[in-house]
Amino acid sequence: MPRLLLTVRGPDHPGVTASLFTHLHRHGAVLVDVEQVVVRGALLLGIRVDVPGADGTVPDDLRDRLTAAADVLGVDLEVVPAPPDGIDSTGAVRQHVTLLAPTVDAGAFAAVAEALASCSVNIERIEMLASEPVMAYELTITGGDVASLREKLAAVAAESGVDLAVQPAGLVRRGKRLVVFDVDSTLVQGEVVDELAALAGVGDQVARVTAAAMRGELEFAASLRARVALLEGLPVSALQEVRDRMQLTPGASTLLRTLRRMGYSLGVVSGGFTQIVEPLAADLGLDFAAANVLEIVDGKLTGGLVGPLVDRPGKAEALRRFAAEAGVPLPQTVAVGDGANDLDMLATAGLGVAFNAKPAVRAAAQASVSVPFLDALLFLLGVPRDEVDAADLQDDARSDEANSDNPV
Repeated sequence: MPRLLLTVRGPDHPGVTASLFTHLHRHGAVLVDVEQVVVRGALLLGIRVDVPGADGTVPDDLRDRLTAAADVLGVDLEVVPAPPDGIDSTGAVRQHVTLLAPTVDAGAFAAVAEALASCSVNIERIEMLASEPVMAYELTITGGDVASLREKLAAVAAESGVDLAVQPAGLVRRGKRLVVFDVDSTLVQGEVVDELAALAGVGDQVARVTAAAMRGELEFAASLRARVALLEGLPVSALQEVRDRMQLTPGASTLLRTLRRMGYSLGVVSGGFTQIVEPLAADLGLDFAAANVLEIVDGKLTGGLVGPLVDRPGKAEALRRFAAEAGVPLPQTVAVGDGANDLDMLATAGLGVAFNAKPAVRAAAQASVSVPFLDALLFLLGVPRDEVDAADLQDDARSDEANSDNPV
């Protein structure tokens, strides 16, 4: 049975699709595939059908009916024998490439497209996910070798100053997920231990220990214990003072609110302290939290820690534990962090995201976000900005209605 390809272009308005499909149905055509895109009122509609009784060419009576309908509708119509099925029908894995940046120009897009072409990748679809606070595009692609593609796109990201992520398409992307965040300099701004050190009057000493750790002279566990030791004698009231001053990273509230709407489980895991992290998790309505425990005696910090250390391996283990408790397979987990002690967690997750991270962490992570808005993570999950805004407006409307029904 010959297969035809119909391509329709023109201004979009009600009735175009209905009219064409009515004529196809009357001719006994069997639908194989259809895809429609509208960009600022301009319609692009592609239809593949099998036509009974044809000899490999377009039947004259069908062509005449469709052409007459297109003239009435004010659109351009092309009807040709369909080419052989593309790469997507041969079993090639479909992937999503997400492109993020404050602005995306034609040069960045050209560099991405050239990288894809050099890997024998076919672009099936391009969709804008957001125009603010950052620009975000999602490209659906097929073909090519994933490893070489990631390498090429990493080079493009470094040269063009954009963020690029490659993820498999399919049901796993839409399934229930667990998202786990690092806390300091990821979910919240700043570093808690630095805030406590300032209150203890040992800010400079703690900064020197931190610098030694950054130079690789101290491992995380040793550096953390050294910094905590400098906090000896600090009154427990300082913890509340630091909690009160904490500020969420821009976009964090929107991100958490949206993920909860989507039914995701949420958690935090920190190399910081439970006395800070657990109240934060409770305030934000998170499902899981793990951090180190400061030792407190007679209302003061002793300079020691209690229990197992949540270090680089400990963060990865916490992610596994949270996933097991939430009933979420590891491939459907997302981890977000900025530091070297997050690397094991990022590698363990199905999607590891380096958020405004050091170059070494960015290079090791599967995806990176270098814009200062945490809700940009939504675009890596394929969530368009207009859907987020629409959900917020609906919530506001319901809240207004509830308040009007229950006046104070």
